[in-house]
Amino acid sequence: MTTGPRVILVTGASSGCGRATALRAADAGDHLVLVARGAGSLEEVAAECRSRGAASAMVVPTDVGDDVAVAACIEQVQQAHPVLDAVIHCAGVVAYGRTEEVPADVFDGVVRTNLTGSINVARHVLPVLRRQEAGTLVVLGSVIGHIGVPSMSPYVLSKWGVRALARQLQLENRDLRDVHIAYVSPGGVDTPIYQQAAAYDGFLGRPPPPVSSPEKVARVALRQLDHPRARTQVNLSNRVMQLGFSGMPALYDLMVGPLFRLAATDRTSPVAPTEGNVLQSREAGNGLTGSLGNPIAGIARNAVALARSVTGRAA
Repeated sequence: MTTGPRVILVTGASSGCGRATALRAADAGDHLVLVARGAGSLEEVAAECRSRGAASAMVVPTDVGDDVAVAACIEQVQQAHPVLDAVIHCAGVVAYGRTEEVPADVFDGVVRTNLTGSINVARHVLPVLRRQEAGTLVVLGSVIGHIGVPSMSPYVLSKWGVRALARQLQLENRDLRDVHIAYVSPGGVDTPIYQQAAAYDGFLGRPPPPVSSPEKVARVALRQLDHPRARTQVNLSNRVMQLGFSGMPALYDLMVGPLFRLAATDRTSPVAPTEGNVLQSREAGNGLTGSLGNPIAGIARNAVALARSVTGRAA
């Protein structure tokens, strides 16, 4: 592999964890290939990467849900960089609402980006890594790929699929000791994905505590390039949720609905139905972090709003 700056491709690089990963790699002086749907946001990130010391920053606008587009993206990258050291796949979208209330195109759109997009990236990146007989594919999953939560069926199903995909890829690539597949599972992260979400149950989501910064997720993801691990949870709290889901299912099912409404939604700001950025990029909403404020204060506001709604129904 390369002895100087690494060549790192980051999907979802225009916002949130992908953006944080690109900027952290830029601080290390790496070559960056930035992939997302929105060209304008990618150019902004590329300029910041260059100013922070990236060896280079290449912008390749691509919808990862489009297999033909992903193939063209990787071909373009190979022309510029014959060796590809790592791909960190962060692209993702989310929708809120009961399973039957989320429109079919939006439901399919979440699965298309999150799961099919992961498959497309793997389909075209792995032949490159295997030809090199070295390199790392880091797939960003979610704690929600290990548990169930109400009103997030498209995201839950897609992230369970992403976790299964990562496991399959690890099994299939055991024959090459220097080709690594790493799966990183964050919990709640302070990114714009919540404000960019599709919503069909009247409210947007918010990251439940403990909330990680996108920079923390970026550190964990990039650490896989030097110290690859098959499966990494970003927060210990993820293990607690998984234990409850698998080890105490009756109690978990009883508690998850009320806790989700209290800690993982914003009950103070009702929203009209929206497809968010699921079907097309909304570049104006992209950024490094979200804007929902302190999660504990958010829970307190939710508690007041929920109490008022209960009181109103009783009256």
